[in-house]
Amino acid sequence: MSEKSAAGDVASTAAVRVATATATAAANGTWRRAGVAGAAIGVIAAGAAAGVAIERMTVGRGMRRRARLALDSSGPYGGLRGTPGKALADDGTELYYEIDDLDPETGTTAGTGTGNGSGPKAASAPRRRRLFGRRTPAPVTVVFSHGYCLNQDSWHFQRAALRGLVRTVHWDQRSHGRSARGVAQHGEGAVPVTIDQLGRDLKAVIDAAAPEGALVLVGHSMGGMTMMALADQFPELIRERVAGVVFVGTSCGKLGEVNYGLPVAGVNAVRRVLPGVLKALGSQADLVERGRRATADLFAGLIKRYSFSSKDVDPAVVRFAERLIEGTPIDVVAEFYPAFTDHDKAQALSVFLEIPALVLAGESDLVTPSSHSEAIADLLPDAELVLVPDAGHLVMLEHPEAVTDRLADLLARVGAVPADANVGRYGSSAQPGG
Repeated sequence: MSEKSAAGDVASTAAVRVATATATAAANGTWRRAGVAGAAIGVIAAGAAAGVAIERMTVGRGMRRRARLALDSSGPYGGLRGTPGKALADDGTELYYEIDDLDPETGTTAGTGTGNGSGPKAASAPRRRRLFGRRTPAPVTVVFSHGYCLNQDSWHFQRAALRGLVRTVHWDQRSHGRSARGVAQHGEGAVPVTIDQLGRDLKAVIDAAAPEGALVLVGHSMGGMTMMALADQFPELIRERVAGVVFVGTSCGKLGEVNYGLPVAGVNAVRRVLPGVLKALGSQADLVERGRRATADLFAGLIKRYSFSSKDVDPAVVRFAERLIEGTPIDVVAEFYPAFTDHDKAQALSVFLEIPALVLAGESDLVTPSSHSEAIADLLPDAELVLVPDAGHLVMLEHPEAVTDRLADLLARVGAVPADANVGRYGSSAQPGG
């Protein structure tokens, strides 16, 4: 039997097992609605299983588990920390952020730690001084907003490269990372999460962490949508303070039409049942989390398929992405998912028309296809559009140098960093000698 045929058999078996398990749960009365979704989930499972089938044939489960543990203990990613703070959203949710500031005395980053993956602190950033008792202008602040099922650490490489060059704020969206669970989403009178709510959350973070001075807004996926919602609700803030914007792998609408690389029949089946299935799964969060751990290989295949495109991604980076996504509880996944179908902020992009903009995406992104970035660029005709070859949804982790290079260029254009600033290769995923 050929490897290709064997891989197909493993994929089919995995799909059947997932569908059968879901149907069994329904038959036992655990999730009645989940039984309807068995076949649809099987389609997704088959795609993921095909991606790990050959590995399963050649690498034992115990060895794969030991490899994950080794990567967890040695991986340098996600260890960067800054000065912590909390902002209060309009519904009372505590939003966690960190600031990598420029020390006015030394001109270097004034964070609380660098972690294992940081580069050297830059010594070339100019000092801020007071002349004749007058206050110096506030520095430009770059605010990074992360995507769905991630947290602020997803910007690890860009954060490492920019430390000491510019003031940055990284924050965790509500119910993600170190931020609190959304208050409005729990208890009596609970309301669904909306992208508009996330826009107001970003406003709260800006008010707390960067109340004055020029801003550059950078958002990946849901983070870019959050920036659009901010512009829609607070256009005066954008016009008065925002010096530049960067949209990475995001969309201004029509996400309900994305096929995620699946056959049309399969994706239509998934789209019909997925909101109900996620809601049912979210109501059994403890059971689902145990199931996730038991099927770690299958979830790893899903994550790799929908996060990356290139075949030579650093395994430590892949494992880092797995940890970020695995860290998002299933009930949070369920809570946020419906908001994307309703997302439509094409008109809000007009607020950014006079602002230097970068629109960047992976050419092979299956989650927010590059055509969605092209649609944003069409509405911002003066924006720089960059489509990174052989890159998926987590392009800032997969090809960090490409993303950091274009981001640094925009920051130089708007005066946030010196034109001759050297972001170097520190914070790069490139292997030594590569």
